[in-house]
Amino acid sequence: MNVSVPVSISAAVEGAVDEAVVRRLVAHAGGKSGAIYGKNGKPALRSKIDGYNNAARHAAWVVLVDLDNDAACAPGMYDIWVPDPAPYLCFRIAVREIEAWLMADAQTLARYLSVKQSGISRDPEKLPRPKDAMVNLARTSRSRSIYKDMVPREGSGRRVGPAYSSRMTEYVERYWRPDVAAERADSLRRAIHCLRRLVQGQKESINV
Repeated sequence: MNVSVPVSISAAVEGAVDEAVVRRLVAHAGGKSGAIYGKNGKPALRSKIDGYNNAARHAAWVVLVDLDNDAACAPGMYDIWVPDPAPYLCFRIAVREIEAWLMADAQTLARYLSVKQSGISRDPEKLPRPKDAMVNLARTSRSRSIYKDMVPREGSGRRVGPAYSSRMTEYVERYWRPDVAAERADSLRRAIHCLRRLVQGQKESINV
């Protein structure tokens, strides 16, 4: 009896939440997560992109970064980071931050955060700073623990609360629905399509 072995996809990401998203998306696409590198922020990821790209000449790789405000659009950033992409590199850009992909599944996010669904943007990829929008949602939460974990303490100088990453990771792993979110986040839809191509053994077409 032949049992197909899922394609292993290595990855490089900016941080912990991105790692959770990549693992979720690889599994969603029918693949298996391999080693995940990076997790030390965008500058460190940028410094090693050539090495990841070279590795993708022979094996499946996904590199996930936030667009932030580094470029006007995803194609412009793609050209800067990987002007000569390897055939098995899935270089994906979240517009403008990974939180936009999470907010795109408004129903489950509202339930998880204990907030009103009507307060979640219907077009999260147009938000200039989705992470700030996520924290502001947590400010309206009916759950004290959500507020405490995700909202930064006054005067801390931090952008997020002390357990922000662990909360977002839990949401991604247990509740987030990538296909539903892809209906409102085009960069996520493209990422899923890209990963499915890799799982099927196809070379990536440059379609940011």
